[in-house]
Amino acid sequence: MVLLQALPERQPAMLSLIYTAGLALMILWLAVGLVRGMRRRHSALAAVAPADMPTEVRKRLGAITTNRGLYALRWLFVLLALTVFGFHFYWAHYAPADNERFQELSYKDLRNRRLAESTLRGWILDRTGKLDSALALYRRQPDGKIEREYPLDHEMAQLFGSDRGDPGLERALFGVQSQAAPEALDVAMEKDVKLPANLDVRLTISGELQKAAVEQLKDRHGAVVVLNPQTGEVLAMYSNPSYTLAEVQDEENWIKLNANERDRPLVNRALGAYYVPGSTFKTVVMTAAFLNGMQDSVFSGYPGGYVAEPGAKPITDDNGSCEVCGPMHIDQALMISSNQFFAQMAVKLGPEKLAATAKLLGIGTYDDANDLLRGRKRPDIWNASSPAVARALAPRESTILASPKMRRYDLALEGFGQGYAGQQTPFQMAMIVSAIGNLQGQLMKPKIEYDLPPAVFNPVMPAQIAAEERRIMGLVTMGPSGTATSVFAPTVTAAGISSGGKTGTAQKDVPEYDPKTGEMKTEKKYERDRRGNIIREYEVPIISPEKRIDSWFLCIAPLEYPQLAIAVIVEGGGYGARAAAPIAAALVLKARDLGLLGQAAPPAAQPGQQPPGQPQRQGQTQGQQPQRQPRPQRQPSANANQRIAQR
Repeated sequence: MVLLQALPERQPAMLSLIYTAGLALMILWLAVGLVRGMRRRHSALAAVAPADMPTEVRKRLGAITTNRGLYALRWLFVLLALTVFGFHFYWAHYAPADNERFQELSYKDLRNRRLAESTLRGWILDRTGKLDSALALYRRQPDGKIEREYPLDHEMAQLFGSDRGDPGLERALFGVQSQAAPEALDVAMEKDVKLPANLDVRLTISGELQKAAVEQLKDRHGAVVVLNPQTGEVLAMYSNPSYTLAEVQDEENWIKLNANERDRPLVNRALGAYYVPGSTFKTVVMTAAFLNGMQDSVFSGYPGGYVAEPGAKPITDDNGSCEVCGPMHIDQALMISSNQFFAQMAVKLGPEKLAATAKLLGIGTYDDANDLLRGRKRPDIWNASSPAVARALAPRESTILASPKMRRYDLALEGFGQGYAGQQTPFQMAMIVSAIGNLQGQLMKPKIEYDLPPAVFNPVMPAQIAAEERRIMGLVTMGPSGTATSVFAPTVTAAGISSGGKTGTAQKDVPEYDPKTGEMKTEKKYERDRRGNIIREYEVPIISPEKRIDSWFLCIAPLEYPQLAIAVIVEGGGYGARAAAPIAAALVLKARDLGLLGQAAPPAAQPGQQPPGQPQRQGQTQGQQPQRQPRPQRQPSANANQRIAQR
């Protein structure tokens, strides 16, 4: 137990008690006066007045009419007093949980800060549970003081957070909330306030895998998220640039970091940054196609591109034409990452079917494009021990436009991750690939506390569909023309690990920054009336003439019993296979070395049943060999193969 000295708060506590007592007496006095006034409806003058007195005159006699104005004012005062009291009650009991602005500023409450600092926090352990691998602990210093230390200070800073700014995981686990503060009466009477010491917490994070993610993103802007698709465990999550917990102890340093708009080190990109997903979004369209029985649809690639509607710009593959010109099925289209195929598939699905699948995967769908950037938080996605933990790690909602009135061209752009699909977080993309990696086709709620049992967010698809989608994603990393085969073949595949994935390349408009100060460049704009007179002056960011090309990769491994679902984004990294895919491959190998790929195998198939990972195709019965329809294919040219290897 920790003894809290609350003497500095004694005077404010006493004043609060006096105010509360006075307010209660005043409300009681007013209530008694109102009740007495209601009982004395008839005045003494009215009782002795002549019987033939006009009614209008009689009504004006007595205390009722004389005090009518005061009577209304007393009611008004009671309502105002109750409003003030209700407002105070809201801030004391509900704002800590519901009001984001209150949560941002609560660290400035000296009472809460003193309580938090006087409370012994438990140790934070990584998934191994070993004390020598602790992520946060107490250690005696040479001068005899006991201080909190963080062995992975830089690596875990954005997850743990500090006592400034938005609450992080450590404040959520051990922080003293406002409603847990000592009662004013206890403080005024100088009673000893004892707070229980917190227990140690074991996280699902692998400290070694987290360090590997940091090393892979060194000197690059981006994010990495690694989940276990069967349990929802967060094995690693890192965003770069980051900071250290030591440097934000100084408020001046924290202010500088917060003002750095170019690098945004205080922003956890994995949870809070929007990116254009590019071709990785094709996994969503593929899932929608399977759920709606359209997986056997055949679409062609055209040399001049696919025209979604008259007058619209042709949609081409990355080579400006067609990677495969001619009919394609969904497995080949995903393997070579055909924009034309998935644009046509999205149009065939329509906004309603696409929206239904997106919602299952945790993506918000809106009819109005103005709502896409609301950026509301989604704590409901987390499997957490308390609402505070869920709020501390809540990702921004990823969104797409799914309006029945949207143009076919806009829907086609969404089909390959462009246009109105451009508000996805790396965390959301990891959840999408996690649903495909789950043996039952379920999207598990992510969790970071080791001892919590797994929880399902949504049952997305039948197990057979999930297994077939994993087979198709396996073509990306192990197929003859897979866009990431050249990366995974000599590393992951050569190590005997089966994998699946999806590359992505996305162009994004970005503002220009001053190279010396790091501040965003802006230019003045003027709003004029009909006569040309200036009515408003404002500044807007200067957009760089060259778009930033972001590199994406989604990964599942091992395919037969997935233990890893990985999302990697590298800002300005170019093609997905050039920057993001090698990072994912390195993390798979590191996870193998750490024993995170698991030893257990899925249950063996019964005689006459399909083995795990080999699902039945539509129309196939148990015990039969799968029958595939002949597929007209045209092999990519040598130049196309070279381009595919770079994507």
